[in-house]
Amino acid sequence: MTDSQPVSVQRQQELERYLRPKPSDLAAYLELAEIYRKQNRPVEARRTLTKALEVHPDEPQVVWQLEEASLAASMQQLQQVAELAQRLGTPEAQRELERSQTDWACRRVDVCKARLERDPGNVGLRIVSAESLKELGRFDEALREAEAATENIQHAPAAHLIRGQCFQATNKLAEALVAYRAAALRKACPASPKIRVAAMRAAVELATTLGFTQTKKLYLHHLQLAETALAAESKSPTPDPARGI
Repeated sequence: MTDSQPVSVQRQQELERYLRPKPSDLAAYLELAEIYRKQNRPVEARRTLTKALEVHPDEPQVVWQLEEASLAASMQQLQQVAELAQRLGTPEAQRELERSQTDWACRRVDVCKARLERDPGNVGLRIVSAESLKELGRFDEALREAEAATENIQHAPAAHLIRGQCFQATNKLAEALVAYRAAALRKACPASPKIRVAAMRAAVELATTLGFTQTKKLYLHHLQLAETALAAESKSPTPDPARGI
């Protein structure tokens, strides 16, 4: 145990005692929630911030931190359940894993919706929302969110990839193929190697299903180029600025 851990626990206990008779101190709530976060206790952080929001409705700092704590708590649950499901391998554990995956997707949708209401121009949130809606099987809603992001050069490739996946899931194969091509091959919207690989793999699969032999050869060529680029990128990774919510 490091020296900082006992201090955090001591400060945590001080704040807990302090807030019982003085529930209106916003700074104390935020500090206590931050301590819980550093202790990897997002459930306690969420509970603390919920109390803070009751006292300080619509306070931006509290709203944001509560959203973050809700996401962290859902992710923590998913990770724990995934480990349990892998260890046990039972149908019950698998069902619990599916419930946790659904909860994680729902939390992301909820947070994106709330943040988009506050910041409608944040296109990155639409990508996260569309991806999460797709995971929930809400394909029409996912398509609407993705479509709204296609005019943004930075996010268009990811938006088209999600569109293709939604079209494919609903058996609209021709539309899916067009979307995959847009995700990977539009020169006006250069895609990352990761997106190009995903889109071209899906396009090759669809071309095979549809019997487009010559088109399949073209997509295989582009897939090989994308896989080479992805392998080179993995040797010198750079941070992804669009990651997360």
